[in-house]
Amino acid sequence: MTHHASNGRHSGNSAQQQRNKPCHLTAAAASLLPVNSPAPTNVRHQILGTATVVAFLMYLDRICLANIIASDSFQAKIHLETWQSDWIKGAFFWAYALFQVPAGWLSDRFGSRMLITIYIAAWSVFTAATSFSTGFLTLFIARMFCGLAEAGYYPASSGLLTRWAHVDSRGLASSTISLGGRIGGAVAPALTALVIVRADDWRWAGWLYGLAGIFVAMAYWRVFREHPRQHPRCNAEEISLLAEGRGDFMPVKEPPRRFPLAAACRSANLWYANAVQFFTNIGWAFLILSLPDYLKKVMHLGDGEVGGITTAALFIGIIALPFGGVLTDWISRHWGKRMGRMLPMSVTKFAAAGCYLIALETSSPIAMAITFGLVAFFADVGLPAMWTTMQDISGRHQAQLFGWSNMWGNFGAAIQPVLFTAVLKQFDTNGDYHEGVWLCAGAFVLAGIFALGVNAEQQVVVEIS
Repeated sequence: MTHHASNGRHSGNSAQQQRNKPCHLTAAAASLLPVNSPAPTNVRHQILGTATVVAFLMYLDRICLANIIASDSFQAKIHLETWQSDWIKGAFFWAYALFQVPAGWLSDRFGSRMLITIYIAAWSVFTAATSFSTGFLTLFIARMFCGLAEAGYYPASSGLLTRWAHVDSRGLASSTISLGGRIGGAVAPALTALVIVRADDWRWAGWLYGLAGIFVAMAYWRVFREHPRQHPRCNAEEISLLAEGRGDFMPVKEPPRRFPLAAACRSANLWYANAVQFFTNIGWAFLILSLPDYLKKVMHLGDGEVGGITTAALFIGIIALPFGGVLTDWISRHWGKRMGRMLPMSVTKFAAAGCYLIALETSSPIAMAITFGLVAFFADVGLPAMWTTMQDISGRHQAQLFGWSNMWGNFGAAIQPVLFTAVLKQFDTNGDYHEGVWLCAGAFVLAGIFALGVNAEQQVVVEIS
C-alpha cells in the first residue's frame, strides 16, 4: 500500500482497512520510524480550529444584543420598558441553562457532527430573526430560541475533544476553544457598534452575524467527522497518535438512549464538579453584570473609563485560557490526572477571591483594570481543568453529563444579580458595594473548597440495564 504524506489519503479498500486496524504506535515508537515514513495528518488541528471559530461566533451572537438594544438606532425605532429589556436578556440565559441536558442527550444519541451543524445554523437564523423583530414579543422569542440552540454546543464539543485531541493535550485543546468564545465576547461590543454606525441601522448587525453563521455551519459539516477512523483525510499515523493511552479506540456503535439521571445524582464526584461551576459563576458574573455599576456609582467614573476598565479586565482574563490549558496538561503529566485537574481548579479560585479584596482597595483606573483583570485571569486559568475533568469522568455519556454540570454553572450566573442586589439591600449601608463583592469572593472560596474533592480518575458509574 502506498502512503501519500502530502495529503494523508489512502486508496481503495486499503484505506478503510488501515483505519480499522488496532493502533499501537506510541510517541516513542514513532521516533524510531524511518525518515521517509508518512507523518500524521493534521486533521485534528483543522477540527480544533473550526471548533474555535464556532465558539467565537457563538459568543459574538450571544453578547451583541446588549449593544444592539443600547444603540441610538434601536431606541429610536423600538421602545422598551426596563423590565422588558431585562426579560429579553434573561430569555437567552435561562433557555441556555435549561436546555443543556436535552441538547447533550441529543448530541450523544445522534452524533455531534449533525447536531452541532444544526445548532450553528439554528442560532444564526434566530440571531438574524432578532433583526426582523418589531417589539418585545418577537425579540423575546428570537432570543429564547437563540439560547436553546446555543445550549448544545459546549456539551457536544466536549465530546468531540475526547476523540480528536491527544489524551495528554486535552487541557490545551479545551482552552483553545474557550479562548475563541472569550475573544468573541470581547470583540462583540466594538464590532456590533461599528456595524450599526456604518450601516446607520441596528438591524444589520443581526443580519450579518446570521449570514456568517450559515457559512460557518457549512464549514463545520465539511471539516468534522464523529471519529478519526471515519474521516477520509485522517491517515493511520494520526489515528495511532490519537489512540495512545485509550485502549479500544473505536467509534461508538450503540450510543446511549437516555440520560443517566440516577448515576448523575449518585455521583458525589460529579456533584463536587457541579458545585465548582455553580459557585465559580456566581463569583465571575460580577465582572460582566455588576462591575460597570460599581465603577459608575461607587467610583464615579465616566462611560469611557468604565468601558475601558471592563474591557481591559476581560482581555486579561483571555490570556489565562491557553496558560491554564498548558498548566493542566503539565501537572497531569508529572503528578497524574487527579492533581493535574484538581490543583488548577482549586488554587486559582482562592487567588481570584483574594484579588477581589485587593481590588476594593484600589482607586486608580489602571490599578482597578489590573486587579479586576486578575480576578478574571485566575477564574479562567481553572476553566480548562474543569473541561478536561468532565471529559475524563463522563465516559460514553460525555455531552449529557457535561451539559448537566454546565447547567448548574449557568444557574449560578443566573442568580448572581438577585443575590448581589439582596446582599446590598440588606447589608450595604454606605453604598460602597463592598458587601456584594465579598459575596462574590466568598463564592470563589466555596468553589475552591469543592474543587478539592474532584477526582478526574473516578468516572461516573452508569449501570447498564
